[in-house]
Amino acid sequence: MPRLVQEQQPPTPGVELGALLADRELGLRTLAAGGGGTTAPSALPTPAASVHAVHASEMPDPSPYLLGGELLLTAGAWLGRDDGPGAGSEADGGARAPADGAPGGAERGAASALRYVERLVRAGVAALGFGVTPVHGTVPQGLTDACAALGLPLVEVPPGTPFTAVARAVWRLMAQARTAELRRVAEAQQSLAAAAARPDPVPSVLARLATALSGHAALVTPGAPDRSAGRTVPERAREALAALARHVGAPGPATATDQAAGWHLSVYALGRRPTGASTDPPGAGTGAGPGPGTGTGAPTPPADPGSPAPQAASAPPGPVLALATPLRAPGDQTIASIAAVLLTLITADRPGGSGEAAALTRLLLGATPAQALGPGPWTAVHARGGGDPAALAAALGTPLYAAEGTLVRLLTRRDPGPRPGWRLGASSPAPADPAALAAADAQAARALQRAESARAPLARHADTGVAGLVGEAEARAHAEAVLAPLSPVLRETLRGWLAHHGSWDRTAAALGVHRNTVRQRIARCAALLERDPDDADVRMELWFALRWAAAPPAGSPPPVPRD
Repeated sequence: MPRLVQEQQPPTPGVELGALLADRELGLRTLAAGGGGTTAPSALPTPAASVHAVHASEMPDPSPYLLGGELLLTAGAWLGRDDGPGAGSEADGGARAPADGAPGGAERGAASALRYVERLVRAGVAALGFGVTPVHGTVPQGLTDACAALGLPLVEVPPGTPFTAVARAVWRLMAQARTAELRRVAEAQQSLAAAAARPDPVPSVLARLATALSGHAALVTPGAPDRSAGRTVPERAREALAALARHVGAPGPATATDQAAGWHLSVYALGRRPTGASTDPPGAGTGAGPGPGTGTGAPTPPADPGSPAPQAASAPPGPVLALATPLRAPGDQTIASIAAVLLTLITADRPGGSGEAAALTRLLLGATPAQALGPGPWTAVHARGGGDPAALAAALGTPLYAAEGTLVRLLTRRDPGPRPGWRLGASSPAPADPAALAAADAQAARALQRAESARAPLARHADTGVAGLVGEAEARAHAEAVLAPLSPVLRETLRGWLAHHGSWDRTAAALGVHRNTVRQRIARCAALLERDPDDADVRMELWFALRWAAAPPAGSPPPVPRD
């Protein structure tokens, strides 16, 4: 089961014990690495312990005064003292056991050290620092053996290093880590806020979050494909993450964590929780499970044992932010919480704004579009792409859009510009009149066709008269079919003759040929086309065909001038 309970953690990032050992001014030396077993000090690995505080004590049992995560410093004044009940204070004058050299002294010292280390381990001490002199010339072997056996890191503090110097070094390193954490969180917050302002905020936020955490981020939404970004997660961890996402949200907890395949998993329920849902404190469920794929704790069961299982056990009731990271770094939880808040705002289901609702109400009650929306002018936009229609509408500054499959139709007061990932067709500005808006919608549809045929991000309606009512591809195909029987010379002659309104002399002068040649060529055109060029309708059709056949395709580069 995933861990669904709150875990108490120190408010500041810990300091790795290895950083203290690397400080040459302190001169600390490892005597037990905490991995169990006995090894020569020179061959011991660096202890993997995180220190969250420093405490010095000579009490035989300091555990009542510890919170866990401390580097406990001692000179060993307690060693050999009767450590039974009531013998815990340095000032009580408790009787000492025989010295190590006396009969049974070594055994008593080892037993006392073992009990002492057991208490520290139960209290969650991160490491033990033993200061040599003035009480002990060397670290007692019994204490070293006990620490090695119970897995507690033990370091030797040399005579020239005061305990205060060790404490100051810890606070200095802790302050540096805290500053680095705050800087990292601030940079991540700025990056996430910038991503949330992009046209496609959800994938942008997920990508920035995955980068900030060096892991995997996904938005799990019931009834919709998951959206994810970042690193590839092992199959076992991915399955555990999907299962974990089903444990959060009403009526379950708001967050949950687990571990699987060496990855740290965490999920955050997005959106408002309904009345009566679990009210876990902020940060609940931030602890890590005890092992791969396992955890401790469980949701509170229903009051009635016979009642059905909560819905959260089968599917999340709302969007869930799911995270998987190979490591946990200071600030990860804060960064994830910021992203969860942003995604909650982005994905929240909101009723239409007051302006939209008022406009719709007026339309339903019989108002004209101009009365409901305002006089305009309005621009109709047709768009096709792979982005979020709501994000496109927001980028164009309008709440008025309709997504119909791959096509998005919008009405906006703004002059639309190109948008990444979309092809747009924009109409001419039109007043808020039903007929004008319908015409603008048709203009936007034809403009989108031109944008797609030219592979342009945006095409605008151009007032080209009757020719603009026909799509470019259809018009060009029709022109080629009509003019197919004519050679280039005949096409040029027919175009010149029509341009000069059937004048033989002016056409001949423009082409540089005899007027009889023009007559022969036009007669040849009439025979090949089987049409009468003196008919006005035929002339109009031939003129538009010649225009489309001669015009370069939309989006083609302009001709290069020649010398």
